[in-house]
This record gives sequence, structure tokens and C-alpha cells, in this order.
Amino acid sequence: MDYKLELVIIPVSDVERAKKFYLDGMGFGMIVDTSVGDKRVIQANPPGSECAIGFGTGLTSAAPGSAQGLHLIVSDILAARAELTERGVEVGSVRHMESGEWVDGPHPERENYQSFADFTDPDGNIWLLQEVDRSKG
Repeated sequence: MDYKLELVIIPVSDVERAKKFYLDGMGFGMIVDTSVGDKRVIQANPPGSECAIGFGTGLTSAAPGSAQGLHLIVSDILAARAELTERGVEVGSVRHMESGEWVDGPHPERENYQSFADFTDPDGNIWLLQEVDRSKG
């Protein structure tokens, strides 16, 4: 049996501001924007991802900004960071761990799962870029 994660709900305070951030700033693709009764549902997905995010009104009781550690996996963290900053997203510097301490720059050998950069959406939900080049085994 396959169990595929398809949707993660992101708590936001301003739906239009979040929509602009995720569609324009992040380059996510719109799947749906609909209202049902007092609920508004927006679903969008990151380029290349099978899992979407959802946000809107009446979807979750979680406080806006309470989502933490959402990972976007990219094959080239430097290129991904450059693309997002060009779109106006404030992305922290790329870093990796050495001897239990954060060090600036990508992992020297660009090993999978070792390089990170973080950013937040307008509500403070915390996202991480993580470099994983699946072509490198």
C-alpha cells in the first residue's frame, strides 16, 4: 500500500497576502481557489512537487505562523536561493553543519541532506531549503 502525502495545511492570517507570496514570490502553481460556505480553500504546489500546500479561512485552528520546519528539497541550493531572492523572498544564507556548528556555505562535497537555507512566509511559518541531488545516488 502506498501512502502519498498530498496536502499540508499552512495557517495564515491574510489569505490574499499568502496567495501573493506563494504564487508570485515562491512560484507555486495554483491548483484551486474556491469558497464553500464560510470556508475559502486555496491549494498550490511547489514546482515539481506532488505534495501541495493549502491555506485559506476556516481550515485549521492552528495559529498563523505556527508551521515550522517545512522542507523544500532542491537539487542546487545556491541556484534555488538565487531564484527566490530574485523573486523578492528573503532567504537566509546557505549553511551546513561541521562538528555540531553551523558554517556558512553549502557542504564542501555538496553531500545530500547537508546544506540548508531558511525563510519565512509573511505570517512567520518557517521553511527550509534542503539540497538533495538524487542523481548523485
